[in-house]
Amino acid sequence: MLNPILTLIQHDILVTVRQAFSWLTPLLFFVLVVCLFPLALGPDTETLTRIAPAIIWVAALLAILMSLGNIFRNDAHEGYLDLLLLSPTPLTLLVFCKVFSHWLTHCLPLILVSPLLGLILNLNSAEELTLVITLLLGTPVLCLIGAIGAALIVGIRSHGLLLPILIMPLYIPVLIFSTSAMIAANHHQPLSAYFAILGAIALFTLVFAPFLTSAALRIGVNQ
Repeated sequence: MLNPILTLIQHDILVTVRQAFSWLTPLLFFVLVVCLFPLALGPDTETLTRIAPAIIWVAALLAILMSLGNIFRNDAHEGYLDLLLLSPTPLTLLVFCKVFSHWLTHCLPLILVSPLLGLILNLNSAEELTLVITLLLGTPVLCLIGAIGAALIVGIRSHGLLLPILIMPLYIPVLIFSTSAMIAANHHQPLSAYFAILGAIALFTLVFAPFLTSAALRIGVNQ
């Protein structure tokens, strides 16, 4: 069973790397949105520091949302998704592999560049570390939840804003606790509770999202 899993992950990563626009567009969007806020707000570092958690997390959320629409769509158009549905390997495991490869190619670059953007927004070292940890805990949740919505609309040609409408309300808890953790870090408050909640959300999503995505894929392909 290990061989088809590694093959699927390798295939998805290679396809994404060859289509540079697929992962560069969300990354550039993330960088540009964060960099534009200091220009718009001016030299007031206190105001910038106060709203920096919201800036970074909203920009990351929107950047990830940009990339989720095609997580299954290209495979459906090429017929590759039908092969996955007929594969003897459990579909939930294949779905997890696709989400994992999507996280590696689209979310990990955002996490790696986020400390540099934190310096632009005048974040201190505690906030920088908290930012990276919350992104590591929160972005998998965004991908797993987004995969459910992407699977539901995979059979719809012109989905427009349907995907954001479906999944955006489910992103709110991650957004709230992640930004609250960074605010608490700025005020030198304990962070263990925030990390524990984000970790619990991540584990809960990791357990149930692949099963829901598999069921959604079977519904979406038959639309």
